[in-house]
Amino acid sequence: MPRTLITGGAGFLGSHLCDYLLERGHEVLCMDNFITGSRGNIEHIKSDRFQLIEHNVTQYIQVDGPLDYILHFASPASPIDYLEFPIQTLKVGSLGTHNALGLAKEKRAKFLLASTSEVYGDPLVHPQEEAYWGNVNPVGPRGVYDEAKRFAEAITMAYHRVHSIDVKIVRIFNTYGPRMRTNDGRAIPNFLKQALTGKDLTAYGDGTQTRSFCYVSDLVEGISRLLMSNLNEPVNIGNPIEMTIQQMAEKILQLCETQNKIIYTPLPEDDPKVRQPNISKAKKHLKWEPHVKLDDGLKATMEYFKEQLNISDR
Repeated sequence: MPRTLITGGAGFLGSHLCDYLLERGHEVLCMDNFITGSRGNIEHIKSDRFQLIEHNVTQYIQVDGPLDYILHFASPASPIDYLEFPIQTLKVGSLGTHNALGLAKEKRAKFLLASTSEVYGDPLVHPQEEAYWGNVNPVGPRGVYDEAKRFAEAITMAYHRVHSIDVKIVRIFNTYGPRMRTNDGRAIPNFLKQALTGKDLTAYGDGTQTRSFCYVSDLVEGISRLLMSNLNEPVNIGNPIEMTIQQMAEKILQLCETQNKIIYTPLPEDDPKVRQPNISKAKKHLKWEPHVKLDDGLKATMEYFKEQLNISDR
């Protein structure tokens, strides 16, 4: 039975990975300090192969017994979170990754780092491929997340080269689905919450900036394939279908059957103008590409948000 540690396991992505690996026979250790994770994301798990460890990974990590895999997902991931917790974000990307890698070295475990498309910053290359080094403002407000992840990638590759740790780096593009927080602050949660509660939708800038949205089950499948692959360099996992923020807002208005308006507010500092993954590497080496249609994914997410907001169908 594979034994797997997921840091940040009570978060949006981490909790879905807990479910996915438990279904495939793993013993799963979920580690979280609940700074942005939620007990509600894992309270449905009743398996005797599941263990919750409440711990801050910026402190020394000790786990008894063997480990086969370590998936390092601990980190604030939404702009409202890493703007509220800038120092914690930097510490979990640096100290937390160092501690998780040290545990992987001790246990000779395979290590997967959850990195991000934010390592590309406000990109000058479009779509973004793994060979692109990015355009990041290291001293801007978003730099605490961008540079934490860039450092995390660097130390992960250093452990691979120096200590021969089998490492994987997934660069995650915009992902959505059930278990996102209703106050997450990103486009889809914001729009859904506003539309479902009868408010106008607030879009940043003029709404022409683009994103590419991947449903969570597709993303988790891609991460699993990367984990089991022989790749050690970074791999983009995301949906290459690009759309503007305005198009997403209009789609959610239509889905929620509301006549609310779209209101435009100033674009946050260093907010990327475009975001679209080149997934050629994932297609070639992992035989992976997303399959969930946007309408289907949004409907499932909307139903989850209705439940969270205690909104019944009229």
